[in-house]
Amino acid sequence: MIRPPEIDALRAAVTGKRIIVGVTGGIAAYKTCTVVSRLAQAGATVTVAMTDAATHFVTPLTFQALSANPVYTSAWEHIESKDPQHVSLASAASLAVVAPCTMDCVSKLATGRCDDVVTLILSAVDRSRTPVLLAPSMNAAMWAQPSTQRNLRTLDGDGFRFVGPDEGWQACRTTGTGRMSEPEAILAAISTALKR
Repeated sequence: MIRPPEIDALRAAVTGKRIIVGVTGGIAAYKTCTVVSRLAQAGATVTVAMTDAATHFVTPLTFQALSANPVYTSAWEHIESKDPQHVSLASAASLAVVAPCTMDCVSKLATGRCDDVVTLILSAVDRSRTPVLLAPSMNAAMWAQPSTQRNLRTLDGDGFRFVGPDEGWQACRTTGTGRMSEPEAILAAISTALKR
């Protein structure tokens, strides 16, 4: 639970900011509900984009209720703009965060694929002025794969920033590195990134 000084720090960092929250298909998506709720309560304008796989874990309606904004689930639906939405959303963003960021999403971002609404929006973000945070979430064996580690190095070189992952109990009934960071850590990383 966020203590009052942390709430004040979050509010100071995010009030009036436009934050994109990308949600991909991992069980840790339930933690992202807390991230979105706290950002909205602290005064940020939060826009959630979800991959199709993410909608199997948490519904778009949940994020719509928490953010008080439309949720993007398809690159083909024009919700708020007649212009290419991924460009307008990316241009207006103060920060973007992907939580959970699955092995699949890491791979797509490292290779420049943008075949879902989350990676499409991120493809239009200018990381030289807009921070993009990734909160990896995957099984420990997936995290340890040489391809994952290679992709993470590529993303680091491309200007992406990381929050976690943590070590601990995973939904696959194993313990190891790959668990998505807790909402408080993600919120603290958002605050820090916006202060730079």
